[in-house]
Amino acid sequence: MKYIFLILGMLAPLVSFAHSAKDSPDPLTLDGLMAAFGWDMDKAEIRLEKIDDGISVLFGLGGNIGVSIGDDGVFIIDDQFPQLMPKIEKAIADLGGGDVDFAVTTHWHFDHAEGNLALGPEGIWLVSHENSREMMKGDNLIDLVTVSYEQKAYPKSAWPDITFTDSMQFHLNGQTIDLWHFGPAHTTGDTAVYFRDSNVIHLGDIYNNAGYPFIDAGNGGSLDGMIQFCSEVLQRINKDTVVIPGHGTVAGYEDLVDYLKMLQLVRERLMALIAEGATLEQVYEANPTEDFDSKFGSNIGFVNRAYTSLKHPTN
Repeated sequence: MKYIFLILGMLAPLVSFAHSAKDSPDPLTLDGLMAAFGWDMDKAEIRLEKIDDGISVLFGLGGNIGVSIGDDGVFIIDDQFPQLMPKIEKAIADLGGGDVDFAVTTHWHFDHAEGNLALGPEGIWLVSHENSREMMKGDNLIDLVTVSYEQKAYPKSAWPDITFTDSMQFHLNGQTIDLWHFGPAHTTGDTAVYFRDSNVIHLGDIYNNAGYPFIDAGNGGSLDGMIQFCSEVLQRINKDTVVIPGHGTVAGYEDLVDYLKMLQLVRERLMALIAEGATLEQVYEANPTEDFDSKFGSNIGFVNRAYTSLKHPTN
C-alpha cells in the first residue's frame, strides 16, 4: 500500500488526534479510493527487476508481485488489480513467461488480491492462507485511519482454490517454495513465500519499506503479531537472503533485522505509555516513533493501529 502511506502523510493535518481506537471514517468504494489517492490504472506502468535466474519482481500500483518462471510454468505472488492484468501479463511475457499457472496471495487486501477477479475465471490456480480465503468471501471494512475502505466480497471464482494452515510447499521451476504462516500479523491470514534454492523471500505487507507498516487491527492484525511473524522468518532465513517487501524496494536480511528492532522499540514505548494510562492523543504527543520518522514518514496510521492492537487486543 505504498500510495496509501503517501496519502496518509498528506492527509495527516486533517486528522483529529482524538480519533479513537474504535472510530473510523465513512468507508469509500474502490472507485472513491482511487479518486482520493489519484490512482490512474490507464497511466500506471509495470516496472520489473530481475533477482535471480527465473525470479523477478514486478512493481505497479499495488503490492509488489513476485514472479517465478521456468520449465514448469509461471508462479506469481500477489496480483494487484484486474485493470492492470494486461500490463502484468506483458511484463511476464517480456521475462520469457507464458500464462500464469499459480497465483499466491500473501493476504486478502485489495491491492494484493484484486487481480484474482481476472485470474480466477481463467482457471488459474489461486492459493492463500485459509483465513484469507474466508475474508475474501465477505465484506470487510479496512480502517486506514485517515480514510477507510469497504472491501466487498469476491465472487466464488476469485476465491483461492488451494489453502493451507501453517505451511505448505511447491516444487516448481527447480525451486522448493515454502509458504509459511505464523499467526495473525498484518492481517489474520498472512503468507510468507520463500524460494529456498534462490534464497529469496516475499513477505507481503508483513514487511514494508515504503513507509511505516499498516496493521489491520480491525481484521485480526496486531503489532505483537507483526513482531512474532518477523522473528519467525528471521530464524528460517540467513544473512544472504534477498527480501521482497509488500511495498518498496528489494532489501536484505539486515534490513529486516532493523525493521524488527524498530517494531520492538516502538512496542516498548507504546506499552509504557499505555501503562501510564495515556490516551491516543497523548501517545501522538509523546511521538514514540520520533527517531524513525525521517526514514518512514508520517506515523499517523501506524501509531493509531499499533496502539489499538495493544490497547484492545482481539487475539
